[in-house]
Amino acid sequence: MKFIVKLFPEITIKSKPVRTQFVKKLRRNIRTLLKAIDPQVEVVGGWDRIEIEPSSDEPALIQRLVGQLCNMPGIANILEVSQQHFETLHEIFEFTRQEVGESLAGKTFCVRANRSGSHDFNSHEAEIYVGGGLNQHTDAAGVKLKDPEVLVRLEIRNKTVSVVRRRHEGLGGYPLGTQDPVLSLISGGFDSTVSSFLTTRRGVNTHFCFFNLGGHAHEVGVKEVAYYLWNKFGSSHRVMFVSVPFEEVVAEILTNVDNSQMGVVLKRMMLRAASRIADDMDIEALVTGEAIAQVSSQTLPNLAVIDSVTDTLVLRPLIAMDKQDIIDISRRIGTEEFASHMPEYCGVISVNPTTRARRHRVEREEERFDMSVLDRAIETRKAVPINRIVDDIVEQERAIEQSELLGGEVIIDIRHPTEQELRPLELEGAEEGI
Repeated sequence: MKFIVKLFPEITIKSKPVRTQFVKKLRRNIRTLLKAIDPQVEVVGGWDRIEIEPSSDEPALIQRLVGQLCNMPGIANILEVSQQHFETLHEIFEFTRQEVGESLAGKTFCVRANRSGSHDFNSHEAEIYVGGGLNQHTDAAGVKLKDPEVLVRLEIRNKTVSVVRRRHEGLGGYPLGTQDPVLSLISGGFDSTVSSFLTTRRGVNTHFCFFNLGGHAHEVGVKEVAYYLWNKFGSSHRVMFVSVPFEEVVAEILTNVDNSQMGVVLKRMMLRAASRIADDMDIEALVTGEAIAQVSSQTLPNLAVIDSVTDTLVLRPLIAMDKQDIIDISRRIGTEEFASHMPEYCGVISVNPTTRARRHRVEREEERFDMSVLDRAIETRKAVPINRIVDDIVEQERAIEQSELLGGEVIIDIRHPTEQELRPLELEGAEEGI
């Protein structure tokens, strides 16, 4: 069995040099991640697709490989195929009957073929010949060109025919690493996690910057969701998690800034800090989860005043999205559960927050702010490679380890549902509960 990886359509319309670069990067990403699952896997790439041959057809291995491929940026779809060399059209029919004949019993079907290379037949002729043969030599209920019960798909390439067993939808987007990196301001809620996913999907290596307003528990929660995003969608590349202690900054704002301007000033302080951190990391763009008018600080006048504090490019992938659309994406990518349980740390709460900030007014308020507090927060930040986040959390949350079950104990699996599904907890002597 093999996998055929089809490229995201936007890649195929690129110029030849760019397309070649994208395919090379995608092939490298695939090889990096799949070899961690199957060291003997073979990955070869061409102009319009990448072929993958696992070391075995063992179902658990195939499931893990498919799961990894489906969450990798740059892939339109993945075909599980059986493949064979052929010389004649009749040999294509014989191989197809061998692969799908029994599955057609009592069902309507049709054949669809994609062909490339030099042959003495075209795609339509291949469909007619193979479909007619299957109709005569199997127990199928007949050919039905519209809405058949079974769609038999063939990939004919030069002297090789592939019969598609299953088709899996990919993530789309561009291969990770084909675009310059960004620093995403992440709070752990719906917006910042979805915006981080969207930039990753677009081929952008997305680092994380967290401004700690809520103490240790908040930081642990954000680290968990950041690790989840990286591990599921971006683990082919190295990513950093930067934590900036912002409690003193908030205290300074609460003490010295007018109540109505607090929200805008806090966002400006975050952008100041993030810009300096990004500059130190040789990153030229920031990412935020803001959407127009979702909260008071996100009106257009306020966003303009916030952005004026930095020359660094600020990307806002969610800028015109509805909240429900954002929540729907978070549900699809698996971050909804994290976000829904993440406490909301606003840092500052204004009684009558301004929705039409004026730059001169905000700057006058900031004159009373002690900028050494912000400098100290930036200087005391901690940067950890994302793959070491788990060890960092475990070190901080060290618990008593127990390797044996004693009588009457209850085991609670607190891992994310996705991890539970991929790696079910199996303990000898334990009874499964409800």
